[in-house]
Amino acid sequence: AMQHTMHHRRSALGLNSRSSSRHAQARPCTRRSVLTYARAQGKLNVLVVGGGGREHSLVWRLSQADSTSHVFVAPGNPGTEVEQNVTNVAELSVNRHSEVVTFCREKDIGLVVIGPEAPLVAGLADDLRAAGVPTWGPSAKAAQLEGSKVFMKDICKKYNIPTAGYEKFTDPARAKGYIKDLGAPIVVKASGLAAGKGVVVAQSVDEALQAVDDMMVRKIFGAAGDEIVIEEFLDGEEASFFALVNGEECVPLISAQDHKAVFDGDIGPMTGGMGTYSPAPVVTDEIVKQAMDELVYRTAQGMAAEGMPYVGTLFAGLMIKNGKAKLLEHNVRFGDPECQTLMARLDGDLTDALLKAATGQMKHVELNWSPQASLTVVLAAKGYPGEYPKGSVIRGLEDVTGAKVFHAGTARNAKGEVVSAGGRVLNVTALGKDVAEAQAKAYKAVKQIQWEDAYYRTDIGWRAIARQAADRR
Repeated sequence: AMQHTMHHRRSALGLNSRSSSRHAQARPCTRRSVLTYARAQGKLNVLVVGGGGREHSLVWRLSQADSTSHVFVAPGNPGTEVEQNVTNVAELSVNRHSEVVTFCREKDIGLVVIGPEAPLVAGLADDLRAAGVPTWGPSAKAAQLEGSKVFMKDICKKYNIPTAGYEKFTDPARAKGYIKDLGAPIVVKASGLAAGKGVVVAQSVDEALQAVDDMMVRKIFGAAGDEIVIEEFLDGEEASFFALVNGEECVPLISAQDHKAVFDGDIGPMTGGMGTYSPAPVVTDEIVKQAMDELVYRTAQGMAAEGMPYVGTLFAGLMIKNGKAKLLEHNVRFGDPECQTLMARLDGDLTDALLKAATGQMKHVELNWSPQASLTVVLAAKGYPGEYPKGSVIRGLEDVTGAKVFHAGTARNAKGEVVSAGGRVLNVTALGKDVAEAQAKAYKAVKQIQWEDAYYRTDIGWRAIARQAADRR
C-alpha cells in the first residue's frame, strides 16, 4: 500500500497529475444525474474560493481525493484551468455572497474551502453556513485573529498565550514617543490586512519612525494602518505551524519554514513569502506539543469563550529560541506558499478530512504525510515587493519535470499564452528524501522555465541544509 501511495505521489508531482474523474467515460447524461450519482457514491462537489498559488495547490489535492466528484474554483487561474476534474468559475463574484450561495445550490456543492483571508474577514463563511453549505474557514468575528493584529494580541494577553510584549496606537505622535523610549530593534505592524507586508522589523529607531509615518500618515496600507501595534523584538528562528480547529477540538498538521525577506540570506524588505520547505527541523516533537498546548489550544479555547468559536485552518507563526516557541502572529487560513509545500507531502483524502473537520467530526479526521521533504521556490516579477512589470510571456511550463508548478499570479493574453499578472507569479514545488534533494529538484525545474522578468531567491531551505550538514559532521 505504501508503494502504491508513493507511486501516485511521484506521478502527481509531475505536470500530468492523475485524474480523479471516475465517470469521464460514462455514457452521456445530464449534469444533474451525474451529480446525483456522485452523491449516492459518497462523492462531493467542492468549491474553492481564490485564485492564487495556495488555491491551486488545494484544488490540485482536492481534485485527487476519492471523496471528490468535481472541483470548481472561483476565480481560479491558468494553472487550475488545466487540472483534471476542475472547472474555473471566473464569472462568479465571491464578494456577492448571495451569488456564491446560489451557485452552491445550483451545482450541489457539498464543501466550500475558502483560501484567502479577505473573504473570511468579509463574512463569506458566515453566509454560506447560514445557507446550510458545509464550509471550511472561520466566521468574520473569528477571522479578526488575522484581520486585526490588535484583536489577536489582546486575545494572547487575556488567555496567557506566549507572545511578544506590545502596545497599540491610533496616534502617530504617541507611537513615535513609545519607539524613542524603547529603542531598537523593534517591530511595527499595521493592525489590518496588508497582504503579508504590513510588518517592519526595524533595526534602528529612524527606520521604526519611518514605518509609523508610512503606515499612519502616508497610509501605504490604507485603513489597515489606522491602528498599529508596536512589539518588542524577538530573536530566534521562525517557523510556520498549522492545525485544523473546530471549536475547542484541534488536529495538528505539519510544520514548514517560510522565507519572508526578498533577498538571499534573509535580508531586504518583507514579502508575502519567497519560498518554503517542510518539515522544519527546528520544530521538534517537543515544540509541536508546546505549540499545540500553549498557542493553538489556548487560542481555540479563548475564541470559544469569547463567543466566536473558530472553525478552519489556524496558522501559528512561531519564533523559537532555547527550545520554546512564542506566537508571532495568527493567520486564519493556510499560509501561502506554505500550503503548496504541505499539499505536496499530503497523503490521503483532503476532501473527506476537511468535510469532517467542518461538520464537527474532528475525531474522525485522518491525514497522513509523506516522510519525504518538500520545498517550494517562488518565482516573482523583478521589482517585487515594489513596482514590477506585468504581462510578459512565460514559456516552458509544460516541459517542467520532477516538480509541480503552481500558478500564483498568471493570466492568459489575447493569444492564449500564459503571462505574468502579479508580484509572486509561480511556485515550483518538489519532493526529495531530504530538504537538500528537494531543493536541487526544485531549482532544476525553475531553470526549465523561460520568463525574462523572473526573480527568485537561490537559497530556499538553507537553514535546514546547514543544520543537516552540521549534524553529519
